[in-house]
Order: sequence, then structure tokens, then C-alpha cells
Amino acid sequence: MHDRDDRLNANAKDLRRHMTDEERKLWYLFLHDYPVRFRRQVIIGQYIVDFYCHQAKLAIELDGSQHYEEKGLVYDQKRTDYIRSQNIDVLRFSNLDVARNFRGVCEEIDAIVKRRTDTE
Repeated sequence: MHDRDDRLNANAKDLRRHMTDEERKLWYLFLHDYPVRFRRQVIIGQYIVDFYCHQAKLAIELDGSQHYEEKGLVYDQKRTDYIRSQNIDVLRFSNLDVARNFRGVCEEIDAIVKRRTDTE
């Protein structure tokens, strides 16, 4: 079990260092200074989510094209089912959403966080 934990921790750290352009945009232009704390590349069970807000029990995933192929869809559903079994909601956006409708993505995240934390 310890080897798996070490690998997950190393992988999460590497993912934080090498964020995609879309992850970097969402983090630095919105989530980094958001009034409710988010963290990047957080381990939940055996999975690593792109962004996580403990207070709102919300994971945010940004999906590239590989997530829309059959193998990716099956894996993502398994991940989502597990994360939801931990009483955490999963919000997914495509990289295209972030690139083309950044404001809309931010507004949706904001509305959900406010609803889940009663911070309106």
C-alpha cells in the first residue's frame, strides 16, 4: 500500500508542475484567488482530481479529447462513481469549454460552490 501511496503522491506533484494550458488558466485566473479554497491535483482514493474544494465537497475535472474515446469514458465513469461514493460531487468541463467559454465555466463553478457552501 505504501508504494502505491508514494506513486500517487509523486504523480500528483508532477501533475501540479505540468498543468495543461486549460488547467493553468482556470487555476491562475479564477480558482487560485477564489474566496473558498481549492487545491490542485488532489488524491481521492486511488484517483487524482484536477481541482478539489473540501468545503463544497466538489471536484472539478477538465477533460481533453482522450476522455471522449470509449476507453476514457468507461474509466471516467468508474472514477466519477468512486468519487461520488465519497460524498463528493464531480463537475466536468472539456478543455474546449475553458478555451471558448471561460466566463461561463467560472460562473457555473461559482454558482455551485455558493449553493453547496451557503456563501452567497
